[in-house]
Amino acid sequence: MVQKYQSPVRVYKYPFELVMAAYEKRFPTCPQIPVFLGSEVLRESRSADGAVHVVERSCRLRVDAPRLLRKVAGVEHVVFVQKNVLNWRERTLHIEAHNETFASRVVVNENCSYTVHPENEDWTCFEQSASLDIRSFFGFESALEKIAMKQYTANVKRGKEVIEHYLHELISQGTSHLPRWTPAPVREENAQRQPGPQDPSSPEGEVIGSAPGPAPEGVTTVGDKLDADYIERCLGHLTPMQESCLIQLRHWLQETHRGKIPKDQHILRFLRARDFHLDKAREMLCQSLSWRKQHQVDLLLQTWRPPALLEEFYAGGWHYQDIDGRPLYILRLGQMDTKGLMKAVGEEALLQHVLSVNEEGQKRCEGNTRQFGRPISSWTCLLDLEGLSMRHLWRPGVKALLRMIEVVEDNYPETLGRLLIVRAPRVFPVLWTLISPFISENTRRKFLIYSGSDYQGPGGLVDYLDRDVIPDFLGGDSVCNVPEGGLVPKSLYLTEEEQEQADQLRQWSETYHSASVFRGAPHEVAVEILEGESVITWDFDILRGDMVFSLYHAKQMPKSGSREPGPRTSGQLIDKGWVLGTDYSRVEAPLVCREGESIQGSHVTRWPGVYLLQWQVHSPLGSVACSLLGVDDVLTALHSPGPKCKLLYYCEVLASEDFRGSMSSLESCTSGFSQLSAATSSSSSSQSHRSSLVSR
Repeated sequence: MVQKYQSPVRVYKYPFELVMAAYEKRFPTCPQIPVFLGSEVLRESRSADGAVHVVERSCRLRVDAPRLLRKVAGVEHVVFVQKNVLNWRERTLHIEAHNETFASRVVVNENCSYTVHPENEDWTCFEQSASLDIRSFFGFESALEKIAMKQYTANVKRGKEVIEHYLHELISQGTSHLPRWTPAPVREENAQRQPGPQDPSSPEGEVIGSAPGPAPEGVTTVGDKLDADYIERCLGHLTPMQESCLIQLRHWLQETHRGKIPKDQHILRFLRARDFHLDKAREMLCQSLSWRKQHQVDLLLQTWRPPALLEEFYAGGWHYQDIDGRPLYILRLGQMDTKGLMKAVGEEALLQHVLSVNEEGQKRCEGNTRQFGRPISSWTCLLDLEGLSMRHLWRPGVKALLRMIEVVEDNYPETLGRLLIVRAPRVFPVLWTLISPFISENTRRKFLIYSGSDYQGPGGLVDYLDRDVIPDFLGGDSVCNVPEGGLVPKSLYLTEEEQEQADQLRQWSETYHSASVFRGAPHEVAVEILEGESVITWDFDILRGDMVFSLYHAKQMPKSGSREPGPRTSGQLIDKGWVLGTDYSRVEAPLVCREGESIQGSHVTRWPGVYLLQWQVHSPLGSVACSLLGVDDVLTALHSPGPKCKLLYYCEVLASEDFRGSMSSLESCTSGFSQLSAATSSSSSSQSHRSSLVSR
């Protein structure tokens, strides 16, 4: 594969003539560039009027490679041929170089140019491009490619430093200005005889005209170039290869996307998201541009107006900036009624609102870059989880969250600079296990998590936010105007017809199972757990009647059950001959669930085996404790006119390995999470009476 390099435009704030004098001091040797062993002139020629000076040199470069590779190659240095065409009239220097050593195996081409700055004739611009094509090299093609590109980019900026060194040397010696070239007087008869200056080195004596010829291949025209100072000032410090990737991707977009192309900051985010792998970044960016066009995201800030209900109950908003100048967004997720918001405005409206927050974040980054005079390309989010509970594990809400994470990861990469999670409760690891697979490793590295009051001490928020920016509800001095959230009244929910139009009913029906429960005939779901410390989660709605929910553990699968792990079997499963306390045991206390309630809960398993989720009709006479039914009870249930109770339910198993892995990733975010980890990994008995929560 051909490797390419393209530099930004580097500007010397000195006249062209002075820069050329500094450039000539690099030859025949240059102590400031250790790999440059020396050079000798092969051919040299000047035009008749002295305006054009052509020099061809042979340059020797030391091979800076592992000893084994040098031994295989059989050389200690390589030879390059460099041709310089200096045009004093046009004030340009074009340089072409190619390798002479191993030319049949490796092809290296480099093009450089020095030109006058288009907006200031007393400044000089420099840019270079290069390509490397390793066709064969004794089986070391990949190693040689990496070494060559590393050495080349390491010396790119060194070249500018060398020129500046010689410029300062000239100025210190009293040479701060050199006159521009002027044509020598030509007598009239000579002027008639000679149509123009000729290149003495040309065998055919071609005319070197006064008009500039085409620039060498790889050197672009002035209008679409990126300035190195602009990159440093507005985009931040980049390595030479990172600069090259940015310029190449930007140039490709200019050629393929006629008209408007993304801003440089936006292009750079996609390169960072793919570790500056040009092809992968280009593919990701193209997919995102198609998505933006399809959904008209560029117009979102002008067209999107959040419903009044969102403005009142969506507990998020912008709040000054962090200590590094990044815009700060505060989200009080624990205070938000995610289920109520989805039922009141729909998933699409929530997604549109999240996208508008990301669009606004990019806009604020640009504003802060101008305000603080340094590149700011990402924003900080302060996520307050006080109040987060099992109700936030409502499955459609989790699915909507996963979709939003996926959309943001695909289309707004590297916009999140830091995520500060405070007051993380015991239930957070369960939610984290569900969502962490959808978050990239680059993003996860930006998470800092604090449980309890850890955020108030050293290493807490004061390390990332000024004290006068920390919001008052976290003990700071700043009054925060972010809405407090709260429960959304059911009277504001969408009607069934509106939900059907929004396709919510279909999505929810695909998620949940329905079950009818008769008096004396409970509904049970068997889940086989292969390893302790797995997590069983459940989410159900009571549509009709009152029920009692219980969770049991058995050492063996009921005869009517399945041996496949996960919720595969349901119905009435507990064998008639089983004895509570002997054949199976209760691991969660019975929970009375009223009609219309929505219940979410989880259980960290202590032992492997079979776990049975059970729903039965609530009996105020105390029959809750009895789970085995007599024949009369069953006959009564079978002859009832219809179902006594009805529910929708969903259950899921988080494998022990996944749960422990997510806990490890959380603990790596901050040591303050260790207490939360220990609490969450506690035995199932300590979770009784607290693992289920009524949300609505």
